[in-house]
Amino acid sequence: MTMEELMKNAATYLDQKDLDLIEEAYHFADNAHQGQVRRSGEKYIMHPIEVAGILVDLKMDATTIAAGFLHDVVEDTPITLADIRAKFGDNVTLLVDGVTKLRHFEYTSKEDQQAENHRKMFVAMARDLRCVIVKLADRLHNMRTLKYMSPEKQIQKANETLEIFAPLANRLGISAIKWELEDISLRYLKPQQYYKIVNLMKQKRDEREAYIAQVVDELREYVKSVHIPAEVSGRPKHIYSIYRKMVNQHKQFNEIYDLFAVRIIVKSIKDCYAILGIIHTHWKPMPGRFKDYIAMPKANMYQSLHTTVIGPKGDPLEVQIRTEEMHDVAEYGIAAHWAYKEGKTKNLNNKFEDKLTWFREILEYQNETSDAKEFMESLKMDLFSDTVFVFTPKGDVIELPVGSVPIDFAYRIHTEIGNKTVGARVNGKMVPLDYRLKTGDIVEVMTSSHSYGPSRDWLKIAQSSAVKNKIRQWFKRQQRQENVAKGREMIEKELRSQDISLKNTLTEENIASTCKSYNFSHENELFAAVGYDGIPVKQVVSRLIQENKVQKEPEPAKTHSEVKQPVPQHAKRTALGVRVKGVDNLLVRLARCCNPVPGDPIIGFVTRGRGITIHREDCPNISSEDQHRLMEVEWENSESKSKAYNVDIEVTAYDRNGLLNEVLQCVSDAHTAINAVSGRADKNKVAMIHMTIAITNIAHLHRVVDKIKRIPDVYSVRRVMQ
Repeated sequence: MTMEELMKNAATYLDQKDLDLIEEAYHFADNAHQGQVRRSGEKYIMHPIEVAGILVDLKMDATTIAAGFLHDVVEDTPITLADIRAKFGDNVTLLVDGVTKLRHFEYTSKEDQQAENHRKMFVAMARDLRCVIVKLADRLHNMRTLKYMSPEKQIQKANETLEIFAPLANRLGISAIKWELEDISLRYLKPQQYYKIVNLMKQKRDEREAYIAQVVDELREYVKSVHIPAEVSGRPKHIYSIYRKMVNQHKQFNEIYDLFAVRIIVKSIKDCYAILGIIHTHWKPMPGRFKDYIAMPKANMYQSLHTTVIGPKGDPLEVQIRTEEMHDVAEYGIAAHWAYKEGKTKNLNNKFEDKLTWFREILEYQNETSDAKEFMESLKMDLFSDTVFVFTPKGDVIELPVGSVPIDFAYRIHTEIGNKTVGARVNGKMVPLDYRLKTGDIVEVMTSSHSYGPSRDWLKIAQSSAVKNKIRQWFKRQQRQENVAKGREMIEKELRSQDISLKNTLTEENIASTCKSYNFSHENELFAAVGYDGIPVKQVVSRLIQENKVQKEPEPAKTHSEVKQPVPQHAKRTALGVRVKGVDNLLVRLARCCNPVPGDPIIGFVTRGRGITIHREDCPNISSEDQHRLMEVEWENSESKSKAYNVDIEVTAYDRNGLLNEVLQCVSDAHTAINAVSGRADKNKVAMIHMTIAITNIAHLHRVVDKIKRIPDVYSVRRVMQ
C-alpha cells in the first residue's frame, strides 16, 4: 500500500483535521526511520505504512492510525516518548507507550520467559484496548513478510501467532485479521497440509464456483419474491478452518462438502428471521445444524443466524443471515467501537463495555498472582476457550467457558450469590455443584444466609480463573486472622522439625526480607498466605533459610523470665467457659436457641430468676428492645478443648444409597461425638440430614463442616438455630 492509497481510503470516513494528524505522524515516522531498512531490503517506513493501512481498513480513529505510524519509533530510533507527547499529545503517546512496552516480546523456548512476556502484553492492553489492535495490525504485516525470516524464526512466530494473537483477534471479534493470521501460520507450521488443501481446492474450483453461483441466483429470486432488500454472496471457507475440520472430525478433503458458505445481509432483525423461513421452505434444514447467534451473541459480540440445509444438488450448504450492523461487528469486532459511521456505533458503546467484563476479570486476576505461567493458563482458559450459553430463571442469557459448573454461574451473577450458594437446580432438578453445564440449561442457584461460604474444594471444580480468584479472596477476607495465626504456627512447626532456632530465624529483619521477596507489605500477609495454602510452608521456610543464611541449631530452653505468666482475671469465671464482665455470683447458661460455642461472638441476656443466658450476637431472639438487659461477656479461651458444646447442623445432599453412613463416618473420623441425628428426603431426591454434634470451639466446627462438604453429592452444610 502506498501513502496516497492510504490517505484516499482514510478520507472516506475521516475529516480533514484527522487526515492532517495522520499525515503529520507519517512524516514524523519517515524522518525518524531515515536510513533504516527491513530484512526484505525495503525502506523501514513501509512497515509503519502497511500497519497504518490495516488500521484504516478496520476504520480505526485517527489517534490509533497515528500510533500505527509511530509504534516502532521509540523502540528503534533515538526519539523518546517525551518527544512524541510534545508533538502529538497524550492520547497518541499512551498508545505508542503501550505498544513500545512490548519491544522485548520474543517467543522463546524458555516457558517462564515466554509467559512473562505474554503477561506484559495483556497488562499493556489494560491501559487502552486500541494498543492491542495496533499490535494485531503490526503482527499481521510481520506475518505477511515472514518469508524473509530464518526457518527457525518462521516456526517460532507462527506458533506464537496461532497460540496467542489469532485467538485474541477472535475474542475481540476482528475476523478480518483472525482468518489471515491462522492461514499464514498454518502455511509455515504445516506446509504439506496447507498446500495440499490449496491444490485440492483449485482442482474443482470452476465446478464449485458455478454451483455457488447457482445457489446465489436461486436465493436472490426467493428473496426478491417476498420484497426484502438483501445482499446475497458466496464465501469460500478459509484454509485453516478446513484443516481444523479435517483434523477434528477425522475427514478427508473429499468428505467435506461445505467448502463454501452463502451470506445474506439484510436491513433488520425481523428480515433475518423472515429470510430463514424462506430458506427452510425451499431447502430442508439439517437437524441440529441451526444456531441463533442473534438471540445469543458470542463473547466477541458476533451476531448472525447460521443454518445448514440440503442444497440443490443434495450437498450440505451453510447459510449465514445477518444485518448490516451485525456484519460490521462480525468483520471488525471491537474495532467497530471506534468506527466513524453516523448513528451506527452509538448503541455499541455500552454493549462492548458489557462484553469486556472478561478482560477486566483476567486483569484483576493477574494482579493476584506472581506466577506468569499460572496467569497464562488462566488466560487461555477464560480468553480462548469455547463457551456455553445458559439461562437464568428469568430468561437472561449467561455465557460461560465450556466445562463450567453451577458455581461459575453463581459467581457470574454476583460474588455474594456465589459465596452463599448451597445448591443448584438445572432444568428444575437438583444437581451436584460439579455438574457440567450445557448450552440451553436453565440454572437456578440456591443460597442461604447461614451458609459457611465457599468450600476449598470449589477451587478444584470451578472452571473460570476469575471465579477461583473470588473464592480465594473470600478465604483471605473471612479467615484472615485465623489464617495469620495458622500460618505463623505452620512456619514455627516446620522450623522446629528442622531443628532451627525460632528466635534467630523469625526476627523482624528476616521476616521483612522474606516478605519483600514475595511482594508482601506486612508480615501478616505472609503468614495469612501460608495459612490459606497460597504459598507452601516449606517454600517459605526454605526462603528464610536460604536468603538469611540461618544455620540449624537447637532452640535454647526458655528461662524463667521467658515463661508466659498467667494474667490475673478480674472477671467472674464460670463452668461454661464464659466470663461475665464486672459481675460475680450469677447463674450462667447457654441459650438452646442458637447454641453458642467458643469462638462465636456472644452477648449476655439477663433473665428474670434464671441469671444470664448466653446468646450468639446474631441470634434472632435478641431484639433491639432488650438492649437494657444485655451484658458484655466473653469466652475464657476459644482454643480450649476441655469442654464440649452442642451444635445443630443441617446437611443438604443428593439422596443416594450410603449417603447417611458416609456423613456419620465423616463426623466420627473428625473425632466428634454425634448426640442426635434425623433425616428425610423429598420427591426431587434431595436429602436433609439434621445432626446435633459435640464440638470444642468454632475452629473445630469449621473442620467438621469442611470434611462433610467434601463428601460427593453434598450440596451444602449449614448451622441451624432452633
